Amino acid sequence: MKSTPTRARRPLVIALGLALLCPSIGMAQDAGQITAEDRARMQQLLQALQSLKQDYAQEVRRLRELDMQIQALQARVAGVAPAIAPRDAPQMAAQPGAPAPVSSMPSSSPPPLPANAAAAPASRGDEGYASTAEDAQRAQDTDSRSVADVKQQSTALFNRRLTLENGISYNRYDRKQVTLNGFLALDAIFLGNIAIENVESDTVNYNFAARWGVSPRLSLNLDVPYIARKTVYQKGGAGGAAAAIAQEETDGHGLGDISASANWKLFGERGPWPETVLNVGVTAPTGREPYGIPWRVLERDSDNFIRFAVPEEQPTGNGLWQATVGLSAVKTTDPAILFGNIGYVRSFGKDFGDLDNNPDTTNPGRVELGDAFYFGAGVAFAFNERTSLSISFSDRLNARARTRYEGADWMKLIGSDANAATMSLGVTHAMTPNATFVGVLGIGLTPDAPDFNLTVKVPYSL
Repeated sequence: MKSTPTRARRPLVIALGLALLCPSIGMAQDAGQITAEDRARMQQLLQALQSLKQDYAQEVRRLRELDMQIQALQARVAGVAPAIAPRDAPQMAAQPGAPAPVSSMPSSSPPPLPANAAAAPASRGDEGYASTAEDAQRAQDTDSRSVADVKQQSTALFNRRLTLENGISYNRYDRKQVTLNGFLALDAIFLGNIAIENVESDTVNYNFAARWGVSPRLSLNLDVPYIARKTVYQKGGAGGAAAAIAQEETDGHGLGDISASANWKLFGERGPWPETVLNVGVTAPTGREPYGIPWRVLERDSDNFIRFAVPEEQPTGNGLWQATVGLSAVKTTDPAILFGNIGYVRSFGKDFGDLDNNPDTTNPGRVELGDAFYFGAGVAFAFNERTSLSISFSDRLNARARTRYEGADWMKLIGSDANAATMSLGVTHAMTPNATFVGVLGIGLTPDAPDFNLTVKVPYSL
């Protein structure tokens, strides 16, 4: 009699088990009917989701930076006060003399917190909020200072009202050339003079620059260089003897060619597109031009042919007006910053009183330098909020120059075209909230480029 209830429950248990098993069987049948179209659709949705996640992360970062800037400005306007807990904020807001809220709210809403008491708990810092103006500024610098310093060197920085920059660069140039004056006898013996020419040049350039951010899209620049140059000329085969070497040294210093330029932001950085800036500029011939400089003759042949002569001083400019137009782009992909540029330089012809380096003659004429194209690209890595390291490649291609003496035809100058390629390694370090140290080491990759150049700059923002 006791087993009867158990037997009565058995049909119920079996029915319940079948009810639970049927959905599983149906799901297995549906899984067997999944087609390739469903899999492709799922892959597209996953890709779209990943893209939205990346865009969302960038927008969250921008919102955090904007929120920090607003809090810093609110705290500066309202006045700095001790940070308090959120539960005490309504009492402080009701006290006489407490900072008034920046924006009004309906009476049904809770009283707003003062800007400098927005987030006293340390846990709020993880959400991107700051409790004081100093904290907001520090958080903003952590996210964008190293990026801003790289942008200032590669393109332009429009949110800094005025930046004064002092820079010193050193260039080393060394070029050797073998000159053969004779003929080859019996395909093995050279009969004639062998002369070895060597030119070693050291140039120190001090550059003062002013960058003025007129608006969030426009900045103006002025560069004033002062150049000091020393060049050593060596010539083998002096006096007709291959072992004899003559050497002479000349120098020169003075104001270089002053340039003025403007940067206009075409597009801001958004999604996969980089920040793109249009650069236009003009260079004035304020330096000492290389034309008309007297030459000092050191050696002549028996037929009065000048064998060795050097200029009495070194030039500090090219003597011609030039116009530049180019594009530069910057793309931040945390922690890397990609940048590149491309441009064109147009030189305008000019008449000079003497184009000949022979001190015994005077030949006036006109000079037209060849146009130039330049391009470059690089990447920078932000190590932390204050320091970044960059590596870049740049190249400048100059067309051949030409001259025309009075009453004569145009003549191209052989050897005046150039291809100057340089690989550079740079570092930026924020020393203070207003000053940045910039160091760049460039290595010449072609004979027309300097062997190496070292540049140190200190931009100071006001």
